[in-house]
Amino acid sequence: MTQQGVRWTADQVLALAPDAASRKAGSKLGAAGPWSETGSSDEGTVWGLCKGSGSKPYQTVIDIADASGPAYKCSCPSRKFPCKHALGLLLLWAGGGGAVPPGPPPDWAGQWTEGRRQRAKEKRTADATGSASGTGDPEAARRRAERRAMRVTAGATELEQRLADLLRGGLAGAEQAGYGLWEETAARMVDAQAPGLAARVRELGAIPASGPGWPVRLLEECALLHLLDQGWLGRERLPGALTDTVRSRIGLPASADGPPVRDRWLVLAQYDTADVKLTTRRIWLYGADSGRTALLLSYGAAGRAPELALPVGLTLEAEVSAYPGAGQLRAALGEQFAPPAPSAIRPPGMTTTEATARYGAALRDDPWLDSVPVTLDRVVPAPDGDSWQLADADADTALPLTPAARARPGLWRLVALSGGAPVKVFGECGHRGFTPLTAWPEGAGEAVQLC
Repeated sequence: MTQQGVRWTADQVLALAPDAASRKAGSKLGAAGPWSETGSSDEGTVWGLCKGSGSKPYQTVIDIADASGPAYKCSCPSRKFPCKHALGLLLLWAGGGGAVPPGPPPDWAGQWTEGRRQRAKEKRTADATGSASGTGDPEAARRRAERRAMRVTAGATELEQRLADLLRGGLAGAEQAGYGLWEETAARMVDAQAPGLAARVRELGAIPASGPGWPVRLLEECALLHLLDQGWLGRERLPGALTDTVRSRIGLPASADGPPVRDRWLVLAQYDTADVKLTTRRIWLYGADSGRTALLLSYGAAGRAPELALPVGLTLEAEVSAYPGAGQLRAALGEQFAPPAPSAIRPPGMTTTEATARYGAALRDDPWLDSVPVTLDRVVPAPDGDSWQLADADADTALPLTPAARARPGLWRLVALSGGAPVKVFGECGHRGFTPLTAWPEGAGEAVQLC
């Protein structure tokens, strides 16, 4: 049940915005002026009418207690989720002060909430029944898997030949050939039903234009791609967990078959990456009782935010199940027993030296791993020539920030939060450096999202 005394912060609300434009527009609607007939219920529903350009106000309702994060309904024509009206209403609710008083929902809000919760209940029942009955044809599934494995093998064999031709002709040829060479190769990997290989090939295509030292970077990435090819072609000789990792990196589907772990999961960070076809949302969780870190992935079509959204800094009591693979942290969110709520839980921290050691150890299980999640304790953001680093407050060591992190406005939020004093920072540590995602000041204080 959502308690009336529980309020999110403005940062936690704005972190749900699908883009910067929605964040800005939603902030303007976070005041009482355009709103009427607002209210909230103990069951986790918030509603209100927002005056728009027409004669009829927009009806906006939000289900805060939804298991996969807030769910939204607005009568406006926007295709963004949440729209600016939903963000504005959440900001109004988060501000407290009686702007969104408790009470029973109007019919239009109550019917939507009850209808979607009933559909969710029916879906869970159907999923459980389907899993128990095993209605699929195992033999047909086995034949499909064998056909796909044969196609992937053919694609990996072809890719090996193309890599050999590239190295035989010299890396300079990659710059002269342009991106078309890589796009054609990636298309061949898509035909081979190996989307993981296709994605890595496309990444190779951007390296020749990435500045000084690109031949070294291209050679490194070609070596990792060759290693992945060889892992697939020789998968019968690999340990079971590493075979699962190779399958995952190739892009073959898998189910979260690990035992459900019930815990109080702190939402550490949430951020989106997008390409022309897909938006991918990454949500990091920390289990307060298990000490485990888990990654939730959610996807949306290009231009649409993924459905799963969990406010950073809140804690939810829920079950998660791990995906197979050596060193894999990806998990699926299962049953949720309470809606996200504020909490004083923070993950334990480590030094920058321990962070790099953790990444090195993780590479033994997954050589294709770009980074690992770590929490740095008592670090200070400091300039390093034209770059920035996080320096240990109690030792003469530091981690450089990645180029992507240095280009984000979150860096300046981190610098302002620190003010030269040590802070706790959660982020991703890899071979390119450290990307800060969330920070906490020394002592008491709310989580500050940096991504």
